[in-house]
Amino acid sequence: MSKSKPISRRRFLGNTLAGTVGATMTTPLVRATQGKALGDKPPNILWIMSDEHDPAITSCYGNRIVRTPNIDELAQSGVTFDRTYCNSPHCAPSRLSMTAGKYIHRVGAWSNGSWLPSDDVVSLPRVMRSAGYDPILCGKMHFDRTRRYGYRELIPDLWSNNYIKKGSGKRRKPDDLRPRRVSNRFKEIRTGDSIVFQHDRQVTAAAKRFIRNRDQDDKPFFMAVGYLAPHFPLIVPHAFWKPYEDKVAMPHIPDGYLESMPLNYRVLRSRMGLVGIDDDAVRFGREVYYGMTQWLDTEIGKVLEVLRHSKVADNTVIVYTSDHGESLGEHGLWWKKTMHEQSARVPLIVSWPARWPGGQRRTQACSLLDLVQTMLELGGASPPDDWDGDSMAPWMDDANIGWKDFAVSQYYGGHIASGYAMARQGKYKYVYHSPPDKRYSAEREFYNIESDPMELMNLAKQPGYDDHMHSMHGALVKELGEDPDDTEQRCRAERKMGYLSS
Repeated sequence: MSKSKPISRRRFLGNTLAGTVGATMTTPLVRATQGKALGDKPPNILWIMSDEHDPAITSCYGNRIVRTPNIDELAQSGVTFDRTYCNSPHCAPSRLSMTAGKYIHRVGAWSNGSWLPSDDVVSLPRVMRSAGYDPILCGKMHFDRTRRYGYRELIPDLWSNNYIKKGSGKRRKPDDLRPRRVSNRFKEIRTGDSIVFQHDRQVTAAAKRFIRNRDQDDKPFFMAVGYLAPHFPLIVPHAFWKPYEDKVAMPHIPDGYLESMPLNYRVLRSRMGLVGIDDDAVRFGREVYYGMTQWLDTEIGKVLEVLRHSKVADNTVIVYTSDHGESLGEHGLWWKKTMHEQSARVPLIVSWPARWPGGQRRTQACSLLDLVQTMLELGGASPPDDWDGDSMAPWMDDANIGWKDFAVSQYYGGHIASGYAMARQGKYKYVYHSPPDKRYSAEREFYNIESDPMELMNLAKQPGYDDHMHSMHGALVKELGEDPDDTEQRCRAERKMGYLSS
């Protein structure tokens, strides 16, 4: 396919950035701290990525119940982004998009069964290596067992990077809304140990060893620390669940709401076994997820404590984010795969006190591809011209500089009737669902997130919003370089998709 020219940072940042992109900012405080921190050597980058973490279940994002002191401390020392979106609300597509520096439709990262076009593709770790970095993989990236895309791996036998990718997939029949039996995942909810924690303990131990052995004179490192928590199965040690027993509110689902959802979400509910879940399972699952989030925070704290006392602490940028969120029963949905805030929005905190004073927030929309560009700029690396996203470093240096306030996410994976794409800008979110076949029309979602943060009022069904939706659809198509309907048909052709009815 032909790809439109990547968005220029100057197009969004405007004249206020003239002469400053790639140069030292003129603010005295920023200039002084940059000079002290950067010196002659670029910073190490410690990139911590959890799996399936809804930022709303974090203290520094306003949750008054969950206990996340280590992530909160990171926010106090860094810049917190309130409206960050994954570029696909699914594990492998989200991570492959970041690895390739491109939207999923440009690299065929349609589902968890996908991989990038080749193992030697120009990738984030390879671009960092070209800038003098040691690119390290420590934990989950959901890679195929034969591919590492330029990373040097610390735990080569870790099962979360040893999948067999086949790339196949099926669409669900749009008129098949028969509920299947409730997913067995709800029978697994309990207290105790799990494969998630066994996996993540290995990740923590390997990350700690690496940091302890790193010296100031060593080559700068770019290390991706990939945790599984708080991803299902929803199992957590009793001591981490107990603080949340009877403390977490149930989802609010208005009468008639489930029947009014877009077809794709109704198909998702029925085919993933999300219809008829017992209230006790919903309540217990939400409580356990809070406990898993606290457990994750504890593991992150162990890594940060070792870094704090290491030889490389002062010149290390710390990034915390997740690959996608978790629905936790909101909208009658669980896990990911939707464009609701619980699924598509992710936490993002960047901490480097030598350059940015802590406790700052950025409230405009951005995406994980913008994070990729930001990490590249911090490392002095030059991304390929056809990569997507924009560096947020100038915006982090000066909150008053104009930022594009625009993010895009796509989903073309399983358990749906057709693919869909989302654009977030300002207070609005627009979602376009392609027609599953000629019998159906496209569906749209349009929400005012400021007045309706839980996205229970779809304005696309009300008069007066057509012009705004048309404008956002045009911006979405321009950013992607392809109409979502064409993307859906190309996805089906590449994956040899047919309908799956069972």
